[in-house]
Amino acid sequence: MGANSTNWASEPEHPDHAVRERTGHGWDEWVELIDAGPGRNAGHPAIARWVHEQGVDAWWAQAVTVGFERITGLRLPGQMADGTFSVSRSRTLRWAVESLRAAIEDDARRVELIPELTLTPRSRPGVKSPRFDATRGAEPVGVVQLAIDPLAGGRTRLTVTHERLATADDADRWKAWWGDWLAALPEDESAR
Repeated sequence: MGANSTNWASEPEHPDHAVRERTGHGWDEWVELIDAGPGRNAGHPAIARWVHEQGVDAWWAQAVTVGFERITGLRLPGQMADGTFSVSRSRTLRWAVESLRAAIEDDARRVELIPELTLTPRSRPGVKSPRFDATRGAEPVGVVQLAIDPLAGGRTRLTVTHERLATADDADRWKAWWGDWLAALPEDESAR
């Protein structure tokens, strides 16, 4: 990463060479520039806007801002701008996309698939990546998105994204929980 990476609160998502290639500056330079520009207290939108005003395209301006926030300890890995955390896990299965989508969209079948949680739909039926309010017992535990993507050879990738988690510890626990849940799913639809 950068020359001062041993003093960083956490590693940015993108390596120094990629940021330098796309923006003209490495991580240590961006930390100095942002500190001298809008500063650490400016907030995510103001910093991203400022980086964009320095001639960096919008996508890389966001990447630089998030990297700066991680390096300086303003944002932990997996932490969103609102302070909550998000985790994702995925698995490739031999299920037909339509069959997996039907199981996720049908209330009774969804309960069979994920009996430990109550998932209340937030999105309309038929969307590519349905979202659900999640509760465990009576406790709200965030928002779950289930993305279903077709792959070659009749395979399907199921990606679970669990958002609006309150703490990094919650994120770690749910990442492990979803990993175990995905591992327990039958790889082949016919094994259900």
